[in-house]
Amino acid sequence: MKILVPVKRVVDTNVKIRVKADGTGVDLANVKMSMNPFDEIAVEEALRIKEAGKATEVVVVSIGSDKSAETLRTGLAMGADRAILVKTDAASVEPLAVAKLLKAVIAAEEPSLVVLGKQAIDDDSNQTGQMLAALLGWPQATFASKVVLGDGSVDVTREVDGGLETLRLKLPAIVTTDLRLNEPRYASLPNIMKAKKKPLDETTPETLGVDASPRLTVLKTVEPTGRTAGVKLGSVDELVARLKQAGVL
Repeated sequence: MKILVPVKRVVDTNVKIRVKADGTGVDLANVKMSMNPFDEIAVEEALRIKEAGKATEVVVVSIGSDKSAETLRTGLAMGADRAILVKTDAASVEPLAVAKLLKAVIAAEEPSLVVLGKQAIDDDSNQTGQMLAALLGWPQATFASKVVLGDGSVDVTREVDGGLETLRLKLPAIVTTDLRLNEPRYASLPNIMKAKKKPLDETTPETLGVDASPRLTVLKTVEPTGRTAGVKLGSVDELVARLKQAGVL
């Protein structure tokens, strides 16, 4: 069985985000980039399934510029077998275009399971997995906190407001990962060196027959306003009065 894991190159979680002075976007000059944390969890889960003897191959795929190859090499160093880079010079690729590109890759690779992060920390869209499942017509389970692979099916436990919900999906299927699913491993130095020799294939949206041109226009990007200091109130009546003044009550 083959598992496909899409991964994305994003600003490292330890970097303080700065907005460009003209408001056209986030300043990425000389900023450390890394694999999206939710995608790291997806790679780890795919590797654990393979190590349990329930999968034969793990393939990581990324959509972006040449620099996204670094992110793929990270996945290979963790233990993935192959990598595919869908090369594009676009500054960003919207979730629908990503889903269409992944659908084309899946048609060529024919995986039995696709595991991806529930969202990317740069845009927080939380859309790609659901869109991909809709385009493929495959069953999906989002926000997975536990994944158990069976014979021709996969059981996915996910957190809901009322507690835990377990879904059984027929393969092939789409699963998106949540933070509680696992703790990603660190790539060892020998594996990092081996990753340089593992195959990394390149393709383009044009080759896949997908139009990845953006449909949305970002008008302006601004930093969030700072939080104001709290106020101590002397009584419940004063609290109620303030809430009414704020339009809460």
